[in-house]
Amino acid sequence: MKITEVKVWLVEGVKYNWTMIKVVTDTGETGVGEATNWPGSPIIEAAARHVGERVIGLDPMRTDFIWQKLYRDLNWIGPYGASMCAISGLDMALLDLKGKVLGVPCYQLLGGAFRDRVRLYANYWFTGGGHSSEDYARQAKRVKALGFTGLKFDPFAHTNYLYGEDLHTELTLTPEEQDRAYEVTKAVREAVGPEFDMMIETHAMLNFEIAVKMAERLAPLGVTWYEEPAGPESADTLKAFRDRLPSSVPICVGERHYTRHGFRPVLEKHICDIIMPDITRCGGPSEMKRIATMAEAYGVLLAPHNPNGPLSTLASAHVCASVPNFFRCEFMFNDVPWRDACISHPLDVRDGYLHLSERPGLGVDLVEAELEKHPGIRDLKARENFYV
Repeated sequence: MKITEVKVWLVEGVKYNWTMIKVVTDTGETGVGEATNWPGSPIIEAAARHVGERVIGLDPMRTDFIWQKLYRDLNWIGPYGASMCAISGLDMALLDLKGKVLGVPCYQLLGGAFRDRVRLYANYWFTGGGHSSEDYARQAKRVKALGFTGLKFDPFAHTNYLYGEDLHTELTLTPEEQDRAYEVTKAVREAVGPEFDMMIETHAMLNFEIAVKMAERLAPLGVTWYEEPAGPESADTLKAFRDRLPSSVPICVGERHYTRHGFRPVLEKHICDIIMPDITRCGGPSEMKRIATMAEAYGVLLAPHNPNGPLSTLASAHVCASVPNFFRCEFMFNDVPWRDACISHPLDVRDGYLHLSERPGLGVDLVEAELEKHPGIRDLKARENFYV
């Protein structure tokens, strides 16, 4: 069996363009994957096409060999960024293809299932109104009513660092903005109750002083994790945050860390309690499994970052099903109406869980005609909502 073609589509999602991939073989076997990332999705699309050209003629069943070959071949332009996103999407497609050839779900290829349903937490649940405490509380109640037991939001957003032309480079908050972030968080906590998981996102957009101050202020409200108090550039900076933040506030990082090599210093320095690799960035399901196993040795939980399309959701869930140190997986609570139409079987989300099927591979195929109905947005000015 040889790879004969790798198809790539850029598809409009609710906040990101999705980058979808399909591997085709000379025997008619296929596999599907996703390399979604944004901003910069046209760069990812081009990288996916290039990576696809590099694997023509290879045996798709040699998944680890192909991963290593691409990682070594493209290391000259850096082991991270667009090239690794493309490798991630291709790895997902190859694992899906292998599962379909062997007639088993992807989680079986990753070691077998610890669970057949994956607990989700809601993100992007707050888009149905303004950004007042009342708006957030009303929408948070809906999340709980639909069976979810956790949600995430950035209470500092829509204060001084809106993405786009209004970005403030000082990365600070006025006293009034600090009060507003506290009141929004307090309103959400009161809306969902004390037992509900509440994850606080910072997007690494606060300076050291403000990030620490706000963590101390929000801690009594019950914070399941404080996400990315600093960016991925320096493990030492993250360690400094860990040393200063209240011990009752867990830290979660990893959405911008690539491969096991990027996570190693974070784990070795005991910086975080939870890691959140993104399957479309970190190296795909094969690499996420390796990262999760490494994290297990440090007693760190896995909660994949996943503000992406349906294949990313499914692939993340298959990894989550196969590891003992799973906590939660991110899920886009509000999404485009064509999300499930783009795949052959809709996502089975019930009562805050994604239920996995026993269908082979990821359990779905791409509906190519539907993908082509929703081409990705390439004009940045056409996308009004920059908030992550």
